[in-house]
Amino acid sequence: MCRLLGYLGSPVSLDHLLYKPEHSLIVQSYQPREMISGVVNADGFGVGWYHPEKDTEPFTYKNTLPIWNDINLPSLSRFVESKCVVAYDRSATQGQAMDFANCQPFNYQNLLFFHNGRIENFRKTLHRKIRSILTPEFYELINGSTDSEHIFALLLSLWQENQHLTLESALRKTLLTLLDLAQRDEVDVSANVIISDGHRLIASRFASSSPAPSLYWLRDDPIFPNSVIIASEPLFASNWTAFPENSIMTVEEDCDIQIEKI
Repeated sequence: MCRLLGYLGSPVSLDHLLYKPEHSLIVQSYQPREMISGVVNADGFGVGWYHPEKDTEPFTYKNTLPIWNDINLPSLSRFVESKCVVAYDRSATQGQAMDFANCQPFNYQNLLFFHNGRIENFRKTLHRKIRSILTPEFYELINGSTDSEHIFALLLSLWQENQHLTLESALRKTLLTLLDLAQRDEVDVSANVIISDGHRLIASRFASSSPAPSLYWLRDDPIFPNSVIIASEPLFASNWTAFPENSIMTVEEDCDIQIEKI
């Protein structure tokens, strides 16, 4: 299981967010505490962020190396500041290729998408079924083989076909579609997701069977004032709140939080 991190609030350096906390994303890559499966997250990583002043498409930095082995990330992290950051450590599902096409974040226009979880036996179960209901545009944009990228393509397809929906509602529809497909094939699916457009964070904690992968949120901590952090595991000792299972959270630009059950 991958480890997720999302931040929205006052400008912060990547270094302060990725490296400084005692149980940072770096530490979680080799010493996670709450993973349901796997031991380490050594199959690559990705970071996405938005310009703190200009309304531009996001920037991304990815590698197939373990995050602790990337010699460029520490320097980059001291240079980059952003109001909106998303990142993850990858623990690849057995059989999935270790290449850049399979490394998150996946992005489309101004959206960044991260997924932690899995579709059980994806290639033998829901792979073809999901592809069969994608719109041509997003079918053709798939570059890799992961269930994560296919979930993102499904989200974009459903949103394109139902343009009246909010992004939160499109995510909800995506998760319920996955659940329906999974139940028909009698397989498990889990989908902790973080999506951002640079102004908001939208996150889900979701699984067809309990427990769902862990996910927490923290608002206005003294270390990170005027901000909301979402993380697979608490980054440091504080008043972290666990997401309710099968829920979607929206964090607005003013850090207002709304949580709805799926």
